[in-house]
Amino acid sequence: MVEKTFAILPDPKTRNPLVFPDGSHDPATVFLSAVIDHPNIDVGDWTYYNDRTLPEDYASALAPYLFAGAPEHLSIGRFCQIAEGVQIITATANHPMDGISTFPFAVFDPDRMGTFRASLPRGKDTIVGHDCWIGREAVLMPGAELGCGVIVAARAVVRGKIPDYAIVSGNPATVIRMRFTPAEIETLLDIAWWHWPPEKIARHLALIEAGDVAALKACT
Repeated sequence: MVEKTFAILPDPKTRNPLVFPDGSHDPATVFLSAVIDHPNIDVGDWTYYNDRTLPEDYASALAPYLFAGAPEHLSIGRFCQIAEGVQIITATANHPMDGISTFPFAVFDPDRMGTFRASLPRGKDTIVGHDCWIGREAVLMPGAELGCGVIVAARAVVRGKIPDYAIVSGNPATVIRMRFTPAEIETLLDIAWWHWPPEKIARHLALIEAGDVAALKACT
C-alpha cells in the first residue's frame, strides 16, 4: 500500500486549530490543552472540544464541580474528541449522606466552607483514555474510567470502568459492541500510535484512518 503524504499535524497549543478553506478559524473548536489551566485537570495534546456556546471557562464547562485543590483529579488523554454539552461530574459534587439531611448547610456558612471541603472523602479520579470520542451531552459520573479508543454515545451516562475500544450507550451506559477483536485491541495498545512523534503520525494517517490494524503494526 502506498501511503499519501500528509502535512504535519497542527500545533497542539493552538487555541482554534480548525481552519476553513477561506482561511478563517472555527471559534467553536478548541484544543483543550490551550484553553485549560487547572491544577486538577490534565489534558493530552490534540484533544479537542467543540462548543458553539463559546464558554469563557472551559474547565468549568466540562467539569463544573472540580475546584482547584480538590481531592480528585481529571485526566484526559491525547487525540480525544469531546462534543458540546458533555459534563464530567467529579466526586466533590457529592453531598454528605451520613446525617439526617443531605443538605450541605456548611456550604452556606463562610466560616465552615473550608472545613466542609476538607471533610469530603477522597473520591476516585476520572480518567479518559487516548483517542476517545464522547458524544453530545454525555455525562461521566464520579470515578468513571474510559479505556483508549472508547466511543460514548450522545446523552449516555457513564460510570465505572469501560474497556478499551468499547462503544457504550444508554443510562446507565452499557457496552453495545467492541470496535476490534481482542487480539487487535492488544496490538493497538502495544502500538500506542498516539505517543508517536507528530511527523510519524502524519506519515501514517492513511493507515490509521483505514482501520487496518495489521498494516499499521507492520509499519512500526
